[in-house]
Amino acid sequence: MINANGIRVLEIDLNKQKIKAHNRKDLLAYLGGVGVATKLLDEYIMPEKDALDGDQPIVFAIGPMETIFPVVTKVVAMFRSPLTGELGESYAGLRLGLAMRFTGYDAIVVKGKATKPTYLVITADGVEFKNAEPLWGLTVEETGRILRRRETGSGLRSCIRIGRAGEKLISFAGVNVDTYRHFGRLGLGAVFGSKNLKAMVVKGEEGLAITDKKEYQRVYKEIYQRVVETEVMDKYHGLGTAVNVLPLNAMNGLPTKNMQAGSFAGAEEISGEAFAKHSLVRKLACSGCPIGCIHIAQVRRQFGDHYEYYTTPISYDHELVFALGSFLGIDNRDELLELIEKTELYGLDSISTGVLLGWLTEAFEKQLVREEMIGCRPAFGNASVYKEIIDRLVAMDSDFYRDLARGTWYAAAKYGGCDFAMCLGGHEMAGYHTGHAFIFGQAVGARHSHLDNAGYSIDQKLQGWDPEQVVDKIINEEIERNILNSLVICLFARNVYDRRTVVSALRAIGLDWNEESLGELGKKVFRLKRDLKEKLGYRLENIYFPQRYFETKSFTGFVEEAKIKQLMDIYKSRYYTV
Repeated sequence: MINANGIRVLEIDLNKQKIKAHNRKDLLAYLGGVGVATKLLDEYIMPEKDALDGDQPIVFAIGPMETIFPVVTKVVAMFRSPLTGELGESYAGLRLGLAMRFTGYDAIVVKGKATKPTYLVITADGVEFKNAEPLWGLTVEETGRILRRRETGSGLRSCIRIGRAGEKLISFAGVNVDTYRHFGRLGLGAVFGSKNLKAMVVKGEEGLAITDKKEYQRVYKEIYQRVVETEVMDKYHGLGTAVNVLPLNAMNGLPTKNMQAGSFAGAEEISGEAFAKHSLVRKLACSGCPIGCIHIAQVRRQFGDHYEYYTTPISYDHELVFALGSFLGIDNRDELLELIEKTELYGLDSISTGVLLGWLTEAFEKQLVREEMIGCRPAFGNASVYKEIIDRLVAMDSDFYRDLARGTWYAAAKYGGCDFAMCLGGHEMAGYHTGHAFIFGQAVGARHSHLDNAGYSIDQKLQGWDPEQVVDKIINEEIERNILNSLVICLFARNVYDRRTVVSALRAIGLDWNEESLGELGKKVFRLKRDLKEKLGYRLENIYFPQRYFETKSFTGFVEEAKIKQLMDIYKSRYYTV
């Protein structure tokens, strides 16, 4: 039976260079993944201290089905976000889930601050604390290349690391996972940097004992066939999420030029179809997934006079195409890929970077910030200027750039332009403008993310205005996603893993859950996140909705401020009754 003796937790103290291993039977009630990680974060976090205080914890967790069933490939990271000051929750795939599974640990808690730049090598036998001073200041790519050469375990290991953005404590720095995936959005890279933690190499060879192999194989085959032999997940392998660009553009749901518009004249040039035809060279899958949703393009650059070229592989998806493409008025694929590459090498979150640049461009147009502050003249469509700004952002060579490094909302609050700073709860928006449910859902979601409750999808399915239904769907979807995320199932497979399927899979590996107990788990995690957020200072009534959301027509028409208020009032009445 998987997890029969409890959840295995590895606690790492960077300051003391000590580790402890715990078997926590009490955590079995939280199943795994985000349930376990939220409970551990609640135990270790210090609400009175800043997000970048070295004493703050980072929690990584997998679920009991990790890599045992198709598309169960993710790892969740939980922390206090330096961007919002609230709950930090991020997911990444590729080999990290497999590597954690093979170490025998279900969760890893990293606390304290190393006395000098350090990287960790985590195995089933223990943890090595290694000197990362030679790696400090290197790009994400350079760091990964060196770690792969120095450390054993090729094929089984995972190398996660930060770039200069994390070292410089930029509030929206991410953590790169095996080159093409990330713990993004809410600033985990800065938390790594605050701990002098450059990287972690995770590897192991621990086996798994499945008692009822016949039942396991039956359930596995059933799920596998739904994944690969139906159309449920077809789009993710085909064009990937960049398939969304043209439909959203056609329905006026693609945020363009700092969301001054909902459609982009250059959308055809940066669509999933155009990338596939002209730039796509490879598709890659996370360990344990048969889909291959990671789409990798290449940029060709000349380095000699006699037709000498080298190529650089760069992954892309809808959110990156939106944030560094339509949102900035960039319609050249190579220029867009070069912007993605620059954020990747520095270890910046690409979405937050793009939204920040969009606000900065409009703030410059409206003369809220001046050329002498920026050092150049940002303009929609000018990729070379945006690359220059990104360089200066990471260099943090002035007070102005140090302010930008704290995120879009912080900068807008200081310099003006809050009503066109496209954030909710201090978190930069995602690549949709579909209507009331999307805006409301990102505002009230546990981490202020479109992935908390899929409001963008609710908008597209609603028929008529029913605020009670919208609130119910937002809450219920967040509860369902808490279930999936406690197993750390990739959300691309959310239509494969309904509750019946999850119950069958869990029972096949000896875990006795039913649909009702899963529902109660989802609600319990919802309440735990809610209470933890409030410890960190979150208040529903403090959420501000920038006017731009109401000024730009969406897929469902103009979003009405009065209707958003109506949704908020209904939500407040139900928030504490879940």
